[in-house]
This record gives sequence, C-alpha cells and structure tokens, in this order.
Amino acid sequence: MEKRSKSGTLKRQWPLYVMVLPGLLYLFINNYGPMAGMFIAFKRIDYSKGLWASPWVGFENFKYLFKTGAALEMTRNTILYNLVFIVLGEVTGIAAGIMLSELRRKWETKFFQTVILLPYLLSWVICAYIGYAFLSRETGLINGLLNSLGINEVDWYNDPGKWPFILTFVNIWKGLGYSAIVYMSSIIGIDHSLYESAMIDGATKWKQIRYITLPLLKPTVIMLIIMSIGRMFYSDFGLFYQIPMNSGTLYSTTQTIDTYVYRALMTRNDIAMSSAAGFYQSIVGFILVLTANYIVRKSSPENAMF
Repeated sequence: MEKRSKSGTLKRQWPLYVMVLPGLLYLFINNYGPMAGMFIAFKRIDYSKGLWASPWVGFENFKYLFKTGAALEMTRNTILYNLVFIVLGEVTGIAAGIMLSELRRKWETKFFQTVILLPYLLSWVICAYIGYAFLSRETGLINGLLNSLGINEVDWYNDPGKWPFILTFVNIWKGLGYSAIVYMSSIIGIDHSLYESAMIDGATKWKQIRYITLPLLKPTVIMLIIMSIGRMFYSDFGLFYQIPMNSGTLYSTTQTIDTYVYRALMTRNDIAMSSAAGFYQSIVGFILVLTANYIVRKSSPENAMF
C-alpha cells in the first residue's frame, strides 16, 4: 500500500520535478561540478605534462597568499568591507522594504507590481556607469557640479581615503533594490489582522513596525545574515576592480583577496594559486556559516537554518 502511495505521489508531482530539474542542473554544474578540480590547488601546473601528471606541491600554493606584505591588507579590507556591507545593507534593506510595503497597501494595483522592480534595475544600471560618469576628473558629474559652485575639483582616483565611503555607498545602492523586494515580500506575508488589531488598540505606525513587523522579520534577517557571513571572505569583483578602474594608487583601500588573485593571475598565469585561493575562501566561508548558525541555534533555535 505504501509503495502504491509513493508511486501515485510521484506520478502526480512529476511536473514539479521537471520544473526543478533546470535549477538542479545549474546548481550542480556551477557549484558542485568545479569541486572535482580542487586537487589543482595542491599542484604546480606544468602545461607540458597536463593536470594529472603535474607534480604535487602540498600547501605551497596556499603560502603564496601570505608571503607578501599585502596579505594582511587585502584580508583586512575583505573582512571589514563585508562587515560594513552586511550591517548597513540589512538596515537599509529593511527600511526600504517597510516603506515599499506601506506604499503597496495604499497603492494596490497591478502597475505597482511592475514599478517595484525599478529600484533593483536602476541600482544596477547606475552602478555600471558610476565610475566613468560620476567620478571622472574631466567629465564626471560630481566635479562638474563642484566647478559650477566655484569649488576645486577632486581627483577621486588619487585619494585612497575617500574610497571606503564611495565603495560602501555604491554597494548599498546596488543591493538596495533586491533587499527591498526580499523584505517587502516577507512583510506582505504577515497576517494583516495583526496590524488591524494594533490599530484598534491605538498603536502608532512606529509601534506597529517595532512590535509586529520587525519581530516577524527576524527569521528572514537571520537567514540573510548567515548567508552573507558565509561569503565574508569573498568580495564583489566588479565593485572592487571596475569602479576604482584598477588604479594602483587606491590598492591600500580597494584591494581584496579576489582582486589580488586576479592581478596575480594576469601577471603569472598560475591557475594552481587561483585554485588555492578559491579553496581557502570556501573552507573559511563554510566554517563561518557553521559558526554563525551554531550561535543562532544556541540563542534562538527556531531561527537556525539547520
């Protein structure tokens, strides 16, 4: 009887499995398939011999990341930037999600469902051109505005001190649309009767947000933070390489592990070292996810991912 039940369930749900199949294939090809090449991190690749015949070198490739004086600098930048991005990104995303959900309640139309995608699309479009259009010394909009006000122009690409603020702003703006949509979707799922009861009891809008919206957003916030912590040793390559335009003067405040490895590869063409860096980042990210989830499970078991 149990076998028949399972067989009937599979027959009824086969369209769902077919729909899931492309996503599973993509996940396997892009996330699990490359794991077969982890052995490259422990070899010195000799292209004349091929990958399998190249000599094993143990942890020599991993040592390369820490031989240079830039190791501490790039690790510091990677971690500190990601910490700031996580905190400010979550705060601004929640705020934007709450504002959009309030607008949606007042403007309940199909047109709003289309308009809501604009923050996400515009954030990416503006970030794609911000380096050239906004910060260029000769043609940048900001320097053009400063000149019109009689203020001396700023040479952005020769002033490392300003770039932590620039990169933080750009990153928050780039991710704000996506974060707003995620949090707005979570807020829409909250039972509206809770807000109606609060209004009957005389709760102000701020109290509704504080005592209903924010507590019920807690699982979403924790899940997104844990996922972000897992990628703390990674950085947005486009953000840290393209927007500073690979300016050597800015390396002290814009260089991260990813950009450092890319520049090293451009000069050395060493895929083994690149594999070692990726392996190192993955292992540390995995440990960070387990640690963050362990802390959450100890303090709030119902909100842990596993």
